[in-house]
Amino acid sequence: MVKTPDEIALMRNAGRLLAHVFEMLDAAPLADMTTLEIDTLVDRYITDNLAARPASKGQYGYGHVLNCSINEVVCHGVPSADVTLKDGDIVNLDITLEKDGFIADSSKTYVIGDPGPAARRLVKVTQEAMWKGIGAVRPGARLGDVGHAIERHAKRHGYSIVRDYCGHGIGREMHEEPAVPAFGRPGTGLVLREGMTFTIEPMLNQGTRRTVTLDDEWTVVTADGRLSAQFEHTVAVTATGVEVLTLRKSERAAA
Repeated sequence: MVKTPDEIALMRNAGRLLAHVFEMLDAAPLADMTTLEIDTLVDRYITDNLAARPASKGQYGYGHVLNCSINEVVCHGVPSADVTLKDGDIVNLDITLEKDGFIADSSKTYVIGDPGPAARRLVKVTQEAMWKGIGAVRPGARLGDVGHAIERHAKRHGYSIVRDYCGHGIGREMHEEPAVPAFGRPGTGLVLREGMTFTIEPMLNQGTRRTVTLDDEWTVVTADGRLSAQFEHTVAVTATGVEVLTLRKSERAAA
C-alpha cells in the first residue's frame, strides 16, 4: 500500500508516459473513428512510441488496451469495429500503462462535436469533482474526506455518484488496496499516509446512480439510459499533500 521513494519515482515515470497517451489523443480526430480504431491507435502508441506495456490487455481476460464508454455507458465499454464516435457523443477513454513493473491508470471524458449544454455541463462538473477529491488528499486526511469532497460537489450540481465502482490502490498491480469511493463522510475511513498511491475516479450520472451490466459481462450502463461521465488520475500522498502522477500538461494550472 505504501511505496518507497524509489517506487514512487517509477510510478511517476509510468504516469508521465500515460499522460503522453492522452496528449496524443487530444490531437487525434476522434470523430468518425471506430472505438476499435482508437484502441489500436493507443496500443501501437504505448508499445511502439513509449516502449511500455498496455496493462489492461489480458487483465481479467480482457482483450483490449482501453475502455471506451459512450454516453449512457458508465464504465468498461468494449472497443468495437461496429461502433463509431459521432457528433454529439461524449466518450470516456480509460487507459492503463505499465513501465518497469509499475502501473499508471487514468481516464478522460471527451466531447465529440457539440453534444449540447447539458452534456457539456455533466463533463465539466465531473472533472471538477475529481479535482475536489484530489484536493482533499494529504497525510492525516481520511478516505471519507476525499469521497465527501467529490460527493458534495456532484450533489450541489444535481448529479448522482455511482457507488458500484470506485477508485483503488495501484502499484505493481492494477488493483490494490484500498478501495477509494467517490462518496463518504468526513473524518471516516482509512487515514492517508505519505507514500500511498491510488486512483481517484468519480463517475457522475445525470439521473439515477443505479447501473446495469450488459450481457457481454463488461459494459456497465446507467439504469435509466441517461448520460454518465468519468475522470480519473493516479495520485501519490506526499509529505505535504498530493502529487498527481498522471498529470497532463494542459492540467498543470488545475493541480
